[in-house]
Amino acid sequence: MAIAKQATRFGFAQWRDYLELTKPKVVALLVLTAWVGMMLASPSLPDVWVVLLATVGIGLLSAAAATLNHVVDQKIDAKMARTHSRPVAKGRISSAQAISFALILASLGFVMLYLGVNALTAWLTLLSLFGYAVVYTMFLKRATPQNIVIGGLAGAMPPLLGWTAVTGSLHGYALLLVMIIFTWTPPHFWALAIHRRDDYAKVNMPMLPVTHGIDFTKSAILLYTALLFIVCLLPYVVGMTGLIYLVGACLLNIRFMQHAWRLKFGADEAQAMKMFRFSIVHLMVLFLVLLLDHYVKVSPIYGS
Repeated sequence: MAIAKQATRFGFAQWRDYLELTKPKVVALLVLTAWVGMMLASPSLPDVWVVLLATVGIGLLSAAAATLNHVVDQKIDAKMARTHSRPVAKGRISSAQAISFALILASLGFVMLYLGVNALTAWLTLLSLFGYAVVYTMFLKRATPQNIVIGGLAGAMPPLLGWTAVTGSLHGYALLLVMIIFTWTPPHFWALAIHRRDDYAKVNMPMLPVTHGIDFTKSAILLYTALLFIVCLLPYVVGMTGLIYLVGACLLNIRFMQHAWRLKFGADEAQAMKMFRFSIVHLMVLFLVLLLDHYVKVSPIYGS
């Protein structure tokens, strides 16, 4: 009986470790933006089966990319306070096990998208995995303080993937959604990087607060947040959305600007993490407002 209980506890711990490899909170936000892209791509409710397959397929490939990130960054993770207890860094899961797990997830996701959705979505999602796990994690992250700006494109792709899943084609509206996340990523991540500057310095990671200093990074965050405000207005300017989105986007970005202003000019040492946490809420609520605006039909999503 004792052996059985111990085996059960071990199995549960292993399950939790494999779940942690997939970075479920990050993947959930990516899948949400992809799902909103699917909804916005159609003037009516899209096919439920396509939505289900696309959601799971994109989620599996995103989870595979996250798992590979654990493998590539294991030596760095082991030295940083925020990441030292990750499963691969601690040795609870071997690199070979994690790579095998990632390959299974990626294969299942790709086949699901290719056979059940369309080839364009499958290849674009696989390209996003390559962009994050290889181009960003293996090269850009270690090469330049602009790593998150350039590499952020991979993380900005989900709305486009959702759009192509439903339509089978690219569209300018979907690219606007990508632009929003692309512009949102630097202030989101740099706020965390300020909070964890010493960790990144310890492992010689060229994050902006390490290479250019915290004050410079705060200025960059403020400028990018202002740019994000402008980019978030574009869906309304081009007729993609209506007044509900305009009001929601303005309120959310005014609040984001307040956080950036306080980070730059305030004295609260905890402000960086406050801004980081709000940035997640900002993106999640912004995309839900997009969805609300679409279905209330204040302004039709398809123009003339």
